[in-house]
Amino acid sequence: MKVVNVGLTRAPYDVVIGNDLLDRCGEFLRAETGAQKCALVSDTNVYDLYGERVSRSLEKEGFDVLEVVIPAGETSKQMACVSEVCEAMVRGGLDRSSTLVALGGGVVGDLAGFVAAIYYRGIPFMQVPTTVVAQVDSSVGGKTGVNAQLGKNLIGSFHQPLVVVADPQALKTLPEREFNEGFAEVIKHAAIRAPDMLDALDDLEPLIVRNVEIKADIVAQDEYETLDLRALLNFGHTIGHGIEAAAGYGRYLHGEAISLGLVAATRLSVEKAGLPSQDAQKIFSALRRYNLPMALPPDIATADILAALQKDKKFAGRTIRFVLLRALGDAFVSDNVHESDILRAIEDLRSNGLH
Repeated sequence: MKVVNVGLTRAPYDVVIGNDLLDRCGEFLRAETGAQKCALVSDTNVYDLYGERVSRSLEKEGFDVLEVVIPAGETSKQMACVSEVCEAMVRGGLDRSSTLVALGGGVVGDLAGFVAAIYYRGIPFMQVPTTVVAQVDSSVGGKTGVNAQLGKNLIGSFHQPLVVVADPQALKTLPEREFNEGFAEVIKHAAIRAPDMLDALDDLEPLIVRNVEIKADIVAQDEYETLDLRALLNFGHTIGHGIEAAAGYGRYLHGEAISLGLVAATRLSVEKAGLPSQDAQKIFSALRRYNLPMALPPDIATADILAALQKDKKFAGRTIRFVLLRALGDAFVSDNVHESDILRAIEDLRSNGLH
């Protein structure tokens, strides 16, 4: 078992990583709270696999557990589902002295974390991520929220968990596509902070630890993204989120859309920041290794992607704050990427963006 501390000044917390930790979730939560009532929020896929195990571990530690199960998939990441979860908690008698456990991937973690942020103006919660993308990225850092119809993650709040419990054994039940998509975030972390990680993508538990350490270090220095530091985590996400929204939520898994964004951002880095072509090829090779998409289909209109981008949080007024690479491990926020550059990068994705 490895423990990575997210060293926030106000409310530091631990990310606990190790095999067979799902049966100890109650133990880790009880160490952080004296709450009696607990909402266990999961989705239909994950609950069937792990819901009873986690619920039993919570009950073993004296929690009165209300199970709230939402439909699996990105389409649940909306305000209507937030309202349904909140109403279920009200009916179940949970109040401001209660707590919440988010058991699932990025959708469940983001949505349930947002519920925790707003229910009774904020209750504590625990993240129990069960996908690669959630274990290496989205469960750490306190960003919670849901999608608006016209944009990704536009409705949300910063709300840090009490503790994160990541069990790599949970990843064994992921279908290949869902397993592979999480590596888009791993490749992103490697590109902005740890280039050597591109050559060490096989050993899963140490890889999760390394990614959490990268995310924790950045979040501890820039919790609310008021500096350019945390913004570096958005490498590949500006165009990726635009594609995800324009395609219709559910067509691409999050990491698949981010893969396309990484291709576009890497190509722009070569053009605008002097990223060596051999560094770009390392990123492309890693994406290919996990069968992540690198070409944009013709039926996803460029105009729709650009319209989604205009709603993106990374646009300050009309200024585009776009993350580029000077070299692997050397990322920065540029204001020298214009709409014409983004338009060209999107069009180049239709031929893989690799020429």
